[in-house]
Amino acid sequence: MQRASTCVFALAAVCATIPFAPQASAQSGPGWTTLFDGKTISDDWNRVGETNWRVEDGAIVADKRTSKTPAHLVSKAKYKDFQIYVEFWSSDDANSGIFIRCQDPTTITDRSCYEVNIFDQRKDPTYGTGGIVHFAEVNPMPKAGGKWNTYEITAKGRQITAMLNGQKTAELHNGLFVEGPFTLQHGGGVIKFRKVAIKPL
Repeated sequence: MQRASTCVFALAAVCATIPFAPQASAQSGPGWTTLFDGKTISDDWNRVGETNWRVEDGAIVADKRTSKTPAHLVSKAKYKDFQIYVEFWSSDDANSGIFIRCQDPTTITDRSCYEVNIFDQRKDPTYGTGGIVHFAEVNPMPKAGGKWNTYEITAKGRQITAMLNGQKTAELHNGLFVEGPFTLQHGGGVIKFRKVAIKPL
């Protein structure tokens, strides 16, 4: 009996040292609004730029941009303090991102919004995947290509935090942009968004 108890405690100690992947925060329940139901691109979005947005296998997909500038799905609602939860899949060469607190819903740029980037092959990786372009560098830059990922983005006052797959990649204290819609971008490669939910704070 003594040996059995010792083995149980030893096993528990080993299990305690195994690193488990962090759980994503709840993205359903009171306060959460789902902006994609897995079936249609709803009227909650406006389109800026041109690409072949469509729904395939329960995901919003784009892989053929036809406008000179990147294409965006822009939320019709404006948000000030919030948490966004997004599940996405990107090809290795994808250029995408989630733009928040955009100042002009018809002209989306990384100078008029905070862009939480999805861009594994960005020439300057300091603002690549996981970073907030022009504002918060990421080092080392994680890779998102070829797999499903989660982004959790929290904006509350001057503090903005980006978490990729449960790990914090960028944190920003900045009050340049206070409120505005958010967008899903397609700039190049293949991008898929499987779940999009937001909770005002």
